[in-house]
Amino acid sequence: MRPLTDATPKPLLPVRGKPLLAHHIERLREAGFTDFVVNAAHLGEQVAEFCDDGSRWGVRIHISRESEPLETAGGIIEALPHLGDAPFAVVNGDIFTDFPFKTLHEVGVGPGGAHLILVANPEHHPAGDFVLGGRRVHQPLSDKCPEEKALETLTFSGIAVYDPAFFSGAVPGKRPLKPLLDQAIAEGRLSGQYYGGVWSDVGTPERLAAING
Repeated sequence: MRPLTDATPKPLLPVRGKPLLAHHIERLREAGFTDFVVNAAHLGEQVAEFCDDGSRWGVRIHISRESEPLETAGGIIEALPHLGDAPFAVVNGDIFTDFPFKTLHEVGVGPGGAHLILVANPEHHPAGDFVLGGRRVHQPLSDKCPEEKALETLTFSGIAVYDPAFFSGAVPGKRPLKPLLDQAIAEGRLSGQYYGGVWSDVGTPERLAAING
């Protein structure tokens, strides 16, 4: 996202008149979420100042500071002490979507499980990530999902619900999420659903401009 992120962290880039992070906080609050943990890494002091304690939105916000970006799993692992013992929702700070967050309250995940929201493959990620066999997430071309030959691959949206035990044994530090998802698929702990509404990965200036267009 450079040069845009040289002075502004990606979650604070303006989307349709307000910072991207504000869209998430407001819509999650409207969906009944009241306790937030926000990861702050690159230019994290700006994120912390913007969020403060969350009171201006009528929610509670705790900032999980990262001395360096810890990647998709590392950031969650770092925040676990603030997330409690119940399943929790995660929304990536660099996506724009109209997904109905209220439905995440209804998602059930078993011990050590997770539930992913999957979307159609965007142009910049045509190969996708996974396939859905019913509500079970599978690897592409998996022998455990023979019917997938008639299914298209889908892309992980960055929206999910996790049981805290999903991260049991994961060592803190810089760590991607994909290996943990792959392990959960192999052990039958990963469910999912398809969402066909508005979703965009705000990963380049061009994609940001398209949303604001």
